[in-house]
Amino acid sequence: MSQNTEHQFIVFNLGDEEYGVEILQVQTIERMLDITRVPHAPDFVEGVTNLRGMVVPIIDLRKRLNLPEIEATDETRIITVKIEEVMVGMIVDSASDVVKVPEDAIEPAPSIIGGVESTYLDGVAKMDDRLLILLKLSEVLNKDEVNQIKKINA
Repeated sequence: MSQNTEHQFIVFNLGDEEYGVEILQVQTIERMLDITRVPHAPDFVEGVTNLRGMVVPIIDLRKRLNLPEIEATDETRIITVKIEEVMVGMIVDSASDVVKVPEDAIEPAPSIIGGVESTYLDGVAKMDDRLLILLKLSEVLNKDEVNQIKKINA
């Protein structure tokens, strides 16, 4: 890739850390919605919600990344993303903005950053005085979990 390639990320917060998800993977950003619990789902799956006529599974990203749980606030958002053709909502503390990051500002993720294992991370973007932790959505929900969620959707 050339030096001047840019990537766009939706920026969201979990605690004091800023995370990014590639904008092309994001479908919508929603305020908190009513979530219906689903029996026998993994513990990080909060349940499902009806989003404009579609049943969408909702995961708690804090639980998934083994971060301390907090109560939802007015700032809490659900970022809906597509992972392997499955629409999934991720609960985050807040969603702030869209940033453009030059390719050469992205570095491989350290083994642990912000208490999150590198398995879930695509890298780290250094921008001026900000550090953006980039999520690897294919690991946040692996194939088995996506298939489990597909069954919830069925």
